[in-house]
Amino acid sequence: MKILITGGAGFIGSAVVRRAIADGHQVVNLDALTYSANLENVEGVASNPGYAFEHVDICDRAAVERVFATHQPDAVMHLAAESHNDRAIEGPLDFVKSNILGTAILLEVARAYWLKLEGAKKDDFRFHHISTDEVFGALGEDGDFTEETPYDPRSPYSASKASSDHLVRAWGHTYKFPVVITNCSNNYGPYQFPEKLIPTVITRALEGKTIPVYGDGRQVRDWLHVDDHAEALLLVLSKGKLGETYCIGGDATKRNLEVIKIICAHLDKMAPANTSHAEKITFVTDRPGHDFRYSIDASKLERELGWTARMPLDAGLEDTVRWYVDNYAWVEGIRQRGFDSERLGLVKA
Repeated sequence: MKILITGGAGFIGSAVVRRAIADGHQVVNLDALTYSANLENVEGVASNPGYAFEHVDICDRAAVERVFATHQPDAVMHLAAESHNDRAIEGPLDFVKSNILGTAILLEVARAYWLKLEGAKKDDFRFHHISTDEVFGALGEDGDFTEETPYDPRSPYSASKASSDHLVRAWGHTYKFPVVITNCSNNYGPYQFPEKLIPTVITRALEGKTIPVYGDGRQVRDWLHVDDHAEALLLVLSKGKLGETYCIGGDATKRNLEVIKIICAHLDKMAPANTSHAEKITFVTDRPGHDFRYSIDASKLERELGWTARMPLDAGLEDTVRWYVDNYAWVEGIRQRGFDSERLGLVKA
């Protein structure tokens, strides 16, 4: 199968690219190469004859049309998105443009391409939209998000992703366009841009800086290793039922402060400092509109397609810490591009 993957130089997208190539698929990686994209993430497959890269913004309709005409994909996996909540607080219109307008343009170009296909190529084509559990809002002390949970986005980022989900469903219902949607929990693992929680903790600790914890650190997240996620996404692409939504979670809910302390314990072993890294933990002002708890019920995916997450959280965190320690030159390359790991999103609510 030839898969057009948007955002394939990003964190999750590059994991999907690597996994798809390893599984024997052909991949067209379409990426605008914005600040968090990094072609080093796919360096290991760049010379594979089944891999092609297109430096294209999904908001550029003519360029996207050219990519479809040139490469004739069998499927689309749409991961290109602005995704960092702190940045969304400071610049929400960038999220509206990429996540809403960009998705609408991609849908229209893909639909026009699909309408011209014939036979099995048309019957087998599908558009897989990859989204987030944040579209569902926040949970209290218990319960899980499911595919039936009503949408209740609370931030500019989650609202933009909810909008893109609705667009994809609308194209499916209105035009009978073959779509499938997945909503995932928080991803972690190698190659994650160091603005998200886990790589922020690791990289700042390695640099001897303070480790910021928003609020009291009691927020709860369900953590999903990116390699497990990539496996699930490709399974949904090939076997998921058209028109359906699948929630993907890691069955690993922890409070943020607990996760940070686990990371610090691993760092104490792999990169010891004069004192325990946990002593660098500093509580800072919470993010405006910070959702309290997310948790995914992925039983539909297990029941219908036989998938469950395989990476235990502690082992995944150990693996992730080791990767950043061993590949710190990757982080230094990002620093040289101007990223300083200082927080954004301090706009007052």
